[in-house]
Amino acid sequence: MPSGTAARYDVNAVIGELLRDLAFAQASQQKMYGYKRAAAAILALPEPLTDLAGPDGSLPRIPGIGPGSTRIIREVLDTGGSPTVELAVAESARRSDIERRRRLRSHFLSRAEVRRVLADATLDGAEVGDYRGDFQMHSEWSDGTPTVQEIVEACLERGYHYAAVTDHSHGLTIAGGMSMADAGRQRRAIDAVNERYDGRFRLLQGIEANIDVSGGLDLTPDEAAHFEIVLAAPHARLRKEEDQTPRMLAAIQHRSVRILAHPRGRISGSRGGVVADWDAVFAAAARRGVAIELDGDPARQDLDYTLARRALEAGCVFAVDSDAHTTAQLSYAETALAHARLASIPAARIVNCWPLDRLLAWLGKGGVRS
Repeated sequence: MPSGTAARYDVNAVIGELLRDLAFAQASQQKMYGYKRAAAAILALPEPLTDLAGPDGSLPRIPGIGPGSTRIIREVLDTGGSPTVELAVAESARRSDIERRRRLRSHFLSRAEVRRVLADATLDGAEVGDYRGDFQMHSEWSDGTPTVQEIVEACLERGYHYAAVTDHSHGLTIAGGMSMADAGRQRRAIDAVNERYDGRFRLLQGIEANIDVSGGLDLTPDEAAHFEIVLAAPHARLRKEEDQTPRMLAAIQHRSVRILAHPRGRISGSRGGVVADWDAVFAAAARRGVAIELDGDPARQDLDYTLARRALEAGCVFAVDSDAHTTAQLSYAETALAHARLASIPAARIVNCWPLDRLLAWLGKGGVRS
């Protein structure tokens, strides 16, 4: 696939989304949950179904896939679509809601497509071997599950050199936002693991600050100064149609902010996220040296490669992160990296690929661009 082109036909994504459509068309909650589980199973498969199907069209046993879902898979493999799903949607009382959901799932990659993109030698974006560490993950101190010790061990297993734990700040109570008193206790835990792994790994204490409706943060400047890296992210007004460019521009102007995290706040099939003049936002971020994040949570994939390409043209630097809430979810960074490769973002423009000394200089001196 030539550099700068769109992702190819992603058969697992097509089938997974059709199964979601079928789920929402069900009158029975039991059937709805069954098709949702089937969709999740297909989207998480490491190989495309076209490769798994036998010469006679037979399929291997896939956990979570029953006869109804198998019928949809076979229809798509044979014809590219599913008459069964389209009829169910047409006859459903929720047809308009399903059509709305369909409009909210553009440019999402299945796990199989992520793996293909990462292995595609024709792409000229950053490679897996360039990636040194993850800058958005959540621990037991907010809405994640791992301890900082478990995070370090999991990062070392992935070959990382550094990472940042970025729990939610105190204003986002719905996500267990961390108080400043807890932030002090967390810092002592981080200092302890850094002493234990000195010379092998560096864990930074970060924070994911909440962007309010006017573009302010739920941290004072003094509170923000406590952390080594500050991400700012929107968590409200993510379903509104009005333009929110001033809100996002204001967030970028805070002196402490180094990364604009999951900028739109979109969720596949659920919400489109913040509406803004993204070219203006990217230009402002480039001027300030604020990194634009590619969030690899499979439900977010935000920014996707189409908008990331525009941010690259604007001169932005990027953060490529997992948004993990468990250590197993650190693999989500690979989804973000796949979008970076599809957008042809070189390693030199991705802060997660920089040597530690350059990274620390960027964090402390307001931005360094290649």
